[in-house]
Amino acid sequence: MRGPINLWRLIRTGATFERSGAMSVVLDAVDAPRPVRIAARIIGRPFSFLGYEGDAKMPPVTRALTALGPAYIKFGQILSTRPDVVGEELAAQLRVLQDKLPPFPREAARKAIEDELGVDPDGLFATFSEPVAAASIAQVHKAALADTGEVVAVKVLRPGIERAFRRDIDAFYFAARFIEFVSPASRRLRPVDVIAHFEGVVSGELDLRLEAASASEFAANTEADDGFRVPQVKWFLSGRRVMTLDWVEGAAMGDNAAIDAAGIDRVELSERVLQLFLNHALRDGFFHGDMHQGNLKVAADGAILAYDFGIMGHIDAYTRRVYAEILYGFIRRDYKRVAEVHFEAGYVPADRDVDEFARALRAVGEPIFGMDATRISMARLLAYLFEVTERFGMETRTELILLQRTMVVVEGVARSLNPRMNIWHAAKPVVEDYIKNSIGPRAVVHDLQETAKVIARFGPRLPGLVEGLLVQQTQSGQVAKPSLWPVRLIWGALGVAGGAGSVALVVLLL
Repeated sequence: MRGPINLWRLIRTGATFERSGAMSVVLDAVDAPRPVRIAARIIGRPFSFLGYEGDAKMPPVTRALTALGPAYIKFGQILSTRPDVVGEELAAQLRVLQDKLPPFPREAARKAIEDELGVDPDGLFATFSEPVAAASIAQVHKAALADTGEVVAVKVLRPGIERAFRRDIDAFYFAARFIEFVSPASRRLRPVDVIAHFEGVVSGELDLRLEAASASEFAANTEADDGFRVPQVKWFLSGRRVMTLDWVEGAAMGDNAAIDAAGIDRVELSERVLQLFLNHALRDGFFHGDMHQGNLKVAADGAILAYDFGIMGHIDAYTRRVYAEILYGFIRRDYKRVAEVHFEAGYVPADRDVDEFARALRAVGEPIFGMDATRISMARLLAYLFEVTERFGMETRTELILLQRTMVVVEGVARSLNPRMNIWHAAKPVVEDYIKNSIGPRAVVHDLQETAKVIARFGPRLPGLVEGLLVQQTQSGQVAKPSLWPVRLIWGALGVAGGAGSVALVVLLL
């Protein structure tokens, strides 16, 4: 029965956009072609009376997304960081979705704390404020601990949020399957797998114990990073639906006027945002996966303060190297090498032409090098990139969707601080340092050491493994030559030591 229900939800989605006036705003913002506009009108207008009304005080798109629910709000949060795609006006409206959504009552938050921690909040907190920030999944209260007076931030999940997300995810799955059915060409983008990835990410956000663990690990990794701080977790005041951290004070990352008033150099800040993200992704393989302006503040001393660690990304060592080599090739404008890396990593089918792919990549990269950042149309570049991936049969790599999305968001944050920011100039020192340490001779020695460790761990088990394999093949009548056994065992160990990941990473550079 879920099919008809999900179809109904999708009809209401289009109807809500039409009823709120958001449909025309979105189509204008992305400069949609005439056929798309006609199709949207045909689908939306007849059913507009079925759409949610939403809050009439909000701008149209914000009104529609908040009426539709948390999963739609997440999508709006991403777009809010890309004024170069949706325009400055719409991006400013969508920033409300980052931390200024309608809150739920303070007493409901206190009840959730009592249910989760099993203690009366009056015994824990000397003060407990009204909500200071409300986002799609949770809201934050400022409080003072009763025993020490220390000021903390208490994050509480919205009541019923799990059920709301489950409902939206079901509808998204239905839409993805429908798209695959009516458009076989879309299957290379693996829309169902993309939704599955999104579901996994959201599931992690709905358990604040996992977020607390991520915050703790991220703080440990970045402890030595200049100009970057992460609040510490108060474990004894945290659980599945409640998390407590140190309170951080600073100007909102999206408030350029406040940043300027504090005397902070926005040009330097924009480069630092991008460089820190690249460092976390390349050096640590563990990065903040939701780095929009609503999750970042700027301290009085200029340090970037990060919070909200519900979405974190992981990248294995092999993929980090591929990512760095592709990025480094673009920085050097060596498009042939970038193309070769894509083929070597299996991102592009082997039957395609590497030189033709290199020329297509040049068409993506050169406009960014040769044009002032304020004149670059990211919407146009993204559209062209989509054409390139389709032409060369590149499939969506769901294991790195979060890295792709976060890079787009981070660049949007950086350019909101400095529209003329040169992403190549900012990325170059980080990528060069990683290349030097991870792809050169030093890296070869390190890899050999790691491989030796893996083989050594198998040492005590080698006699048993050999005996078991010999017995197995003797029973099947297929005993291998003895001289091949050491080679096969070492090959197996090397396989454990390795690891592979893959993604069409050109989109990260936009």
